[in-house]
Amino acid sequence: MDRISITSDLDFSRIVYGMWRLGDDTNTSVDHVRNKIAACLDQGITTMDQADIYGGYEAEEILGAALAGSELRNKIEIVTKCDIVAPVGRYSDARVKYYDTSRAHIHASIDHSLRLMGIDHIDLLLIHRPDPMMDHMETGAALDEAIASGKVRSVGVSNFRPYDWQLLQSGMKNKLVTNQIELSVTANDGFTNGDVAFHQMHGTPMMAWSPLGGGSLFSDTNTPVAQALQSVADQQNSDMAAVAVAWLLAHPSKILPVMGTNNLDRIKTLSQAMDVTIDRQTWFEIYTAALGREVA
Repeated sequence: MDRISITSDLDFSRIVYGMWRLGDDTNTSVDHVRNKIAACLDQGITTMDQADIYGGYEAEEILGAALAGSELRNKIEIVTKCDIVAPVGRYSDARVKYYDTSRAHIHASIDHSLRLMGIDHIDLLLIHRPDPMMDHMETGAALDEAIASGKVRSVGVSNFRPYDWQLLQSGMKNKLVTNQIELSVTANDGFTNGDVAFHQMHGTPMMAWSPLGGGSLFSDTNTPVAQALQSVADQQNSDMAAVAVAWLLAHPSKILPVMGTNNLDRIKTLSQAMDVTIDRQTWFEIYTAALGREVA
């Protein structure tokens, strides 16, 4: 498994295992979660993606139970996120769903995450959503403080546009290291609206959430894009999912797909995308099928 440098002393596996559905599984036992992590590690997938809100603020605790009493924490990198406050779980008294990038909320969220996962540091903390009420100097200082405290090794963002990124970065001493955005064969606007170009220019690798389009790529196998993916899969003795992920991996901006599935058999095959070859014309064949037209 290839690895991507996030900072001078932190790197991630090229494919990331996403845990946003962890609490939705019919089996959340310690052994089952450990089996998922072990299946990832067997393929060299060491980076686990979490968020405080996942599973109604319960997914981090499920992961923490699996880590407890094991050596797994020393074998993985943990990503988590904060700033979404939804009226469920520990925030059930909230009157409305909102974003909170205040210093107090960020530090409280970090402490909650550390306690629930039973760990002493977070490898990467992301601000989950752009906050239209963000005081960038306060938020930036809080993130710098989190790094200085040793509770967080690095910080980044999720779903930020370039101008959101620049605003927050202007209030910080430390560098933002990644942006986790939606990217897939069908959610491909980022390749032309400046999002990918911005991070490629700055050399900041992106994490791609929902790299399989939430399963929509496979809901109808008769669509042009499904047929294009299947054609490549047939040629390379692979499957459509692996080809769709390989399409992202082929881009020079060093995208890290975040793969979220609870199916243990499917988890065991996540690394197959690394074996699929996507040359320039193949990339554009898939892209053309997704656009439904030739490029101009």
